[in-house]
Amino acid sequence: MKDILFDAGNYRFSYRVAGILIRDNKVLLHKALNEEGFAFPGGHVSFGETNEQTLIREFKEELNVEITVKALKWVAEIFFPWEEKSCHQICLYYEVNLCDGKQFIPETAFTGGEYFGGKSFDIKFHWIQINEIDNHKIYPPQVKKLILQLNDGVKHFTYKE
Repeated sequence: MKDILFDAGNYRFSYRVAGILIRDNKVLLHKALNEEGFAFPGGHVSFGETNEQTLIREFKEELNVEITVKALKWVAEIFFPWEEKSCHQICLYYEVNLCDGKQFIPETAFTGGEYFGGKSFDIKFHWIQINEIDNHKIYPPQVKKLILQLNDGVKHFTYKE
């Protein structure tokens, strides 16, 4: 499958979805081993794939868990440098739940696998206490406040680096 990710001159467009998984007042976040900031797990949507299918696939690939995709919570327009390009990303954030609460996800930080751009690399997953989320660098930073407003309907935001 081909990701909806392409270059146009000096620009890059990225269509991504992310899952908001909360358990015991902790939210699951990840980061690449060489980066300092956290993000929500998810990935690029492939052509012909629904957002739900993408999230189910990404959580299976990265965490080996089955999820159900719940309501859309956030719509983000994100602008940031990506390698030598200026990236324009649309990211849709959905609340997700584990299909079976007994599926194992370690309570402490753990490593998962990611395959992107023809390369495999490790990503570190962390459960972050929601009431301590301000103590961490998270991209995009607006989600620190929005995580406390999950039941307030769909929110839209723009982030520019």
